[in-house]
Amino acid sequence: MRRLIGLTLSLVLLSLSACALFPNRDPVNINVVGIEPLQSKDLEVRFAVKLRVQNPNETAIDYNGVALDLEVNGRPLASGVSDQQGSIPRFSETVLMVPVSVSAFSVLRQTLGLSQTQSLHNMPYVLRGKLAGGLFGTLRFVDRGTLDLPDTATW
Repeated sequence: MRRLIGLTLSLVLLSLSACALFPNRDPVNINVVGIEPLQSKDLEVRFAVKLRVQNPNETAIDYNGVALDLEVNGRPLASGVSDQQGSIPRFSETVLMVPVSVSAFSVLRQTLGLSQTQSLHNMPYVLRGKLAGGLFGTLRFVDRGTLDLPDTATW
């Protein structure tokens, strides 16, 4: 029994010290650089969201999938995933395109929210997402800001 406890304690300490071997990474910089319409079906609208991903680290970032969730005015609006894979070299950047879907119910929620605020200026948005990179390589990100829509915009 004493040997089992010693072995377990040794494995725990070894696994904790292994975490120190992983390099410290600075967070990636993510910016939305464009939105293009895609072919829509039934009661949903589809867009391709273009993201500029900047890697400020000394090592490349390998990814094998991207997921996004977009909130506007505190309400969910769109979500999307892509199975694209690649690598962002050290101190470099790339542009990724992720298709997102906006359901009719999301549009309805946004419309009701806009009728309560009565303003299309300075609407807050939050973009949450992740670059999948395996067991320990997944990078999560959040981008926040405000949108200014023209007064003639309709949902």
